[in-house]
Amino acid sequence: MRNRSTLRISIVFIALFITSICGFGCTPFSADTSLRSSAAENIACGSPIVSNGIVYVGSNDHNIYALNATTGVKVWNYTAGVLVEMAWLPPTISNGILYVGSDDHNVYALNATTGTKIWSYKTRDVVRSAPTVSNGIVYVGSFDRNVYALNATTGTMVWNYTTGAAVFSSPTVSNGIVYVGSNDHNVYALSKTAGAKVWNYTTGDMVDSSPAISNGTLYVGSQDQNVYALNATTGTMVWNYTTGNVIVSSPAVANGIVYIGSNDRNVYALNSETGAEVWTYTTGSYVWYSPVVANGIVYIGSLDHNLYALNATIGTIVWKIMAGEGAYFSNPDFFSNPTFANGIVYIGCSDGYIYARNATTGVKVWTAQPYTL
Repeated sequence: MRNRSTLRISIVFIALFITSICGFGCTPFSADTSLRSSAAENIACGSPIVSNGIVYVGSNDHNIYALNATTGVKVWNYTAGVLVEMAWLPPTISNGILYVGSDDHNVYALNATTGTKIWSYKTRDVVRSAPTVSNGIVYVGSFDRNVYALNATTGTMVWNYTTGAAVFSSPTVSNGIVYVGSNDHNVYALSKTAGAKVWNYTTGDMVDSSPAISNGTLYVGSQDQNVYALNATTGTMVWNYTTGNVIVSSPAVANGIVYIGSNDRNVYALNSETGAEVWTYTTGSYVWYSPVVANGIVYIGSLDHNLYALNATIGTIVWKIMAGEGAYFSNPDFFSNPTFANGIVYIGCSDGYIYARNATTGVKVWTAQPYTL
């Protein structure tokens, strides 16, 4: 078992230095630099979203890309100042505007059709929280410890709330409340209009996981190895379930089941009312990524280099695919949350490719390297 103190740095930076933390069975990147292209070294595609036939995805080559969802052909790209949302967290689309955070400390609003910048708002540190838009307000976290509410049209700040540490978690908005985790070990419930604290719940470690709300209950993971179910109104704990290692995965809730990954290599399905285990599926390495559930199938990536499609009811494998379209890493991983649209699963990879696969069979629809298009 690795020393949990290694987790006191950004999970995304861990991805870039995975060789030093792979004591639990993941395969490190090869040290053989001949296997990498010097021009494309360190290029990785993050978590995509799909809207109106376009796939939007950030890459740590400084760009946001828009690709045709059917063919993978590039529609446009926008170049930000530094790394753009590398790894898990996707952009957000609302009313024809794409919102995304960047390592250059900015939140960007781009025209979703053309990629033209509408506005940007500069925080005081890295932004790896995925923005959430509700009633004309963009809610997002920053490593500067703040949760921000920004006017979605102009980018002006409406309010901010300062937590005790970096905010990697992405806000969730429900019934007038903004819910978000912080690396100060807390889950916060904030007034949507004013940013005033309604309640906080203190876990035993950092909360990088993003909350999910269902039927008045908040579900979230913590690096203290637990999945928590909290009353969304009061913040009192309904139940917790202890896994075998830290959790940075965010839960998905569907049909009374909470799905989430853990660094103990497992994907968990838990009863949403009681926390009782419904099933587990063991992968070959850490499961940092967050699942998406569609048509009775759970899609989730693992650091064993695979994207899994699991039966949502019983946890048996439907199909899996291994990363490896590119040669820039000898053992590439899906550094991304998958997304589902129109019968296709899309996911980004550390080999610089976006993968589009038939959601039922796993058969290749297309694969594209955005920065070469």
